[in-house]
Amino acid sequence: MILVLQEGITREEKGRLDTRLEGHGCIVREISTHELGVVGAAGRTEKDAGFFEDLPGVERVIPISTSFKLVSRRMHPKDTVVRVRDVEIGRNQIVVVAGPCAVESREQAFATAGEVRRYGAVLFRGGAFKPRTSPYSFQGMGVEGLKILADVREEFGLPVVTEMTSTDQADIMVEYVDVVQIGARNMQNFELLKCVGRIGKPVLLKRGLSATIEEWLMSAEYIFSEGNDQVILCERGIRTFERYTRNTLDLSAIPIIKELSHLPIIVDPSHATGMREKVAPMARSAIAAGADGLMIEVHHDPDKALSDGAQSLYPKQFGQLMRDIYVISPVVGKQLDFAYSKKGRTSEEGCEEPDREKKRAAFLGMEGTFSHKACNQFFGNKVSAVSLTSFRSIFEAVKTGEVDFGVLPLENSLTGSIHENYDYLLEYDLRIVGEVTLRVVHNLIGLPGTKKEQIRRVLSHPQVFQQCRLFLEPHHEEWALVPVTDTAKAVRLIRESGDPTDAAIGSQEEASIHDMEIIEEGIETNPRNFTRFVVIGREPLPKRPRSKSSLIFSTVNQAGALYRPLKVFADQGINLVKLESRPIPGKPWEYMFYVDLEEDVESPGFEPVMKSLDENTDYLKVLGSY
Repeated sequence: MILVLQEGITREEKGRLDTRLEGHGCIVREISTHELGVVGAAGRTEKDAGFFEDLPGVERVIPISTSFKLVSRRMHPKDTVVRVRDVEIGRNQIVVVAGPCAVESREQAFATAGEVRRYGAVLFRGGAFKPRTSPYSFQGMGVEGLKILADVREEFGLPVVTEMTSTDQADIMVEYVDVVQIGARNMQNFELLKCVGRIGKPVLLKRGLSATIEEWLMSAEYIFSEGNDQVILCERGIRTFERYTRNTLDLSAIPIIKELSHLPIIVDPSHATGMREKVAPMARSAIAAGADGLMIEVHHDPDKALSDGAQSLYPKQFGQLMRDIYVISPVVGKQLDFAYSKKGRTSEEGCEEPDREKKRAAFLGMEGTFSHKACNQFFGNKVSAVSLTSFRSIFEAVKTGEVDFGVLPLENSLTGSIHENYDYLLEYDLRIVGEVTLRVVHNLIGLPGTKKEQIRRVLSHPQVFQQCRLFLEPHHEEWALVPVTDTAKAVRLIRESGDPTDAAIGSQEEASIHDMEIIEEGIETNPRNFTRFVVIGREPLPKRPRSKSSLIFSTVNQAGALYRPLKVFADQGINLVKLESRPIPGKPWEYMFYVDLEEDVESPGFEPVMKSLDENTDYLKVLGSY
């Protein structure tokens, strides 16, 4: 049930109410984090709603009709984020768990771990205890397998996931692993569920072979009821009459879970299909359907695997799948970051002391803007996001040390480069230390009940008007376009005006934050509307793999001058992904050239190329490698 508290209740009164609820067998959960107004209560109690409505401080009681209470989105409207060491599951990053079905040897585990980490996996899976259909099949290495998993974590920095099959294994799981998996066959082993609810480790709960979604969520409820709210759901296919696949992967479960529950959900296409060639298509489909991550079986030599070799990907197949997921992720508002776990450790570097403040990253505008979303996608909650009002103020704040990082849009796939920021990159002695690409979906937003026919003014950022040009053109005589500094401010202003003839163009998140209504969604001129954001800092992020660099150079004003630096790139087989000229401020008809290339120009092996570039340019500046 949900308890709406009386206005003006004090923290002391609420504390007494919580104590009384717990005394009646309730588990209390906060629903409103910024006020004292709403709490959730669930558990074993014989009291009815009327009893709780009469308690001091309670305004009214709203029953929760579902059998699962604690995992219900009504009890916890915001998405739960499960943190496993440096990895967060449930945010905008796609999290990929990869490894063999079973740990077979130290050599096999290490060989596979090296490959999956190389291609972007952030957690390593491997079974030490294997419940098999046949008693004669390989049953796993047991405790020795757990020790190998712990060595993998130490060697490769990958948190490890393994299945727990008995309550007797609780102590050794706590000692050796980071995430405890409950397999499909044990989804309704209630004593096991209660046990993992008490050991305090994150739990990956697989859906049972024949379980309904409600039964699956009720199993999660068992874990929650014992005090463990770090649960990750895993869809791995259900048993149907179809015989062409091992199981039937129920992708419809993803949006259903997102609606019913606040828990993150990942998908295991390996066990769902049972066939190597079917894994990648189902993995791609799972990301498109909104999954928070994937669990993929990968083996360094699948033909010799002791368990599930037929469904295990070869490392190169896994690498190709990761490239596909990287391309798909921005379409659904997510990101696959090949340096995710390293970035997490780097951005927190120097902040290990519990009383030390987080590092700070500045973005343009208010909470809910695409710049804010880009900041969250790159850093998660590892930094404090700071709102600033102009691009120059972000550069200044990073320069002076007021913030550690700045997040800036650099180019849009529809409207091109944000030239102001390119000019600031030349002016300021700062570095690009990372990048993130977002798909930008614009919506026409108004007060609840506003009709399109009522609109007379539309507020948004000037670049947004350009990106929605085809939608706006038919209304150019009846709608006045009012430019503001950012889309979140536009939505806030129409809320404050209370005028149904005002509308804004902004994101779905901004509409939700300000309790506004989306009048028409997806109004950008082309759905392939992506914005590339860069992260700037005073120094490069250490210990991060770098595969891309940005440079600025100029040449003397004579025939063939531009050809010479371009020939350096061509002779070395270096791929340029961007080349753009910009006027040099104060020097009419003279130009700087901005270049992005697929190399780490600051690596020792690249020094001869940089020397050759320096010899063939008039001015050369490295903006950063990332």
